Amino acid sequence: MAELYKRLVDYKNSDYYPFHMPGHKRNPESAEGILARIYGIDITEIDGFDNLHQAEEILKREQERAAALYGAEKTYFLVNGSTGGILSAVSATCRRGGRILMARNCHKSVYHGAYLQELEIAYLYPGLWRECGAAGEIDPESVERALAELPEIEAVIITSPTYEGVVSDVKKIVDIAHKYGKPLIVDEAHGAHFGFHTDYPENSVRLGADIVIHSLHKTLPSMTQTALLHVNGKLVDRRRLERFLKIYQTSSPSYVMMASISSCLDMLEREGKVRLARLKECRERMAEKIKGNTFLKIGEKKGLDPCKMTIYAENRVMSGQRLYDILREKYHLQMEMAAGGYVLAILSMMDTQAGTDRLEKALLEIDEAVKAGDISIGKEKLISLEAESRNEAVLSVFEAYEKEQESIQLEEGGGRTAAEFINLYPPGIPLVVPGEKLDEKIIGMLLSYGNAGFHIQGIERGCIRVIKEA
Repeated sequence: MAELYKRLVDYKNSDYYPFHMPGHKRNPESAEGILARIYGIDITEIDGFDNLHQAEEILKREQERAAALYGAEKTYFLVNGSTGGILSAVSATCRRGGRILMARNCHKSVYHGAYLQELEIAYLYPGLWRECGAAGEIDPESVERALAELPEIEAVIITSPTYEGVVSDVKKIVDIAHKYGKPLIVDEAHGAHFGFHTDYPENSVRLGADIVIHSLHKTLPSMTQTALLHVNGKLVDRRRLERFLKIYQTSSPSYVMMASISSCLDMLEREGKVRLARLKECRERMAEKIKGNTFLKIGEKKGLDPCKMTIYAENRVMSGQRLYDILREKYHLQMEMAAGGYVLAILSMMDTQAGTDRLEKALLEIDEAVKAGDISIGKEKLISLEAESRNEAVLSVFEAYEKEQESIQLEEGGGRTAAEFINLYPPGIPLVVPGEKLDEKIIGMLLSYGNAGFHIQGIERGCIRVIKEA
């Protein structure tokens, strides 16, 4: 049993009476069912349980264990998700009003970090994974060119793996960033399982990145909102980083969440290799069965994370949203997300054989139904804006957010300047960033996504927020 969880259980079973927060007082009458049991280990920073923001005892030991597992010089527990870690990383490495080099397909939390620090953004554009229309890798040469042309850049941040599991050559990008004396931040939120089995990619911590953020809850058995931030080397001011971690994380961190992190690390250490091997075999069996399909395919790519399964229709005969709806409504299989031409299934080392068998059976049946004409087909024209969007920025994110706004119909947005983020959620990668000029191509694409039933944040009742014109 993980040390923190055991300590919490022992305290719950002791005769200590709580004249302290939380207000439920560990009283089972405070909730019903499983919540009543969870309340029993939900405490605050009392004697014997350390303090996350100045860890000196049990939490210090737990974070040191995490660092040893991942190969980091120092690791911090995050209870505000990867978002808190990304905000801290961006703020710690870039002075206010500075410039950051970032991948265009970064999560919106990176953009929020740029806003809070009033940063100018220089973009790295990923390639296109043409097989399914998703964003591909970041080319290391594009990093080299940008750093050579823009010496004022203070930090580089990329997402690897992407939401769909595409991995960039982090080692090459590390070497290039360090050649110019710049820290590399890797949003590896979806790669917390990397580095624990040779059939999976190595984690960016061991590849030399300066700051790496992992969302444990995305692909490992840990509660939602739990994550880790790892730091290496001398390019990051550790004291400044810790200052921002205290700012962006709650002053009342959940011990239930931290116990979940501790238990997750325990399982990863004991069983991770075996479970990841079993998952890889399961995925390969499924991919082999699906290989004979006429229409529905599983995307394959060199270095792809085995935990991600991108399922698309050959020749775009079916949109991702339509496939997503069929899987959910007929087969009760909830996919992670639908994009223009594909759906994404996330696998983890906690998946069951029964669950993956159901997905395999559904994909085989749907393919047969399309062949038999029971499901009509039609060529879809939706593409991945995350990969191909190159909107012109006329204002920084900060400048756009500080301008007076107004709401207009999406159809009338051509030529106007966006005042809010517009993105599919999940994954939360902006299609439009505040300060970017809206042209007819992007308007048409947003309309097509809306007509296809996609969930778009930043469009309400057909209206978008733009900078108010004089």
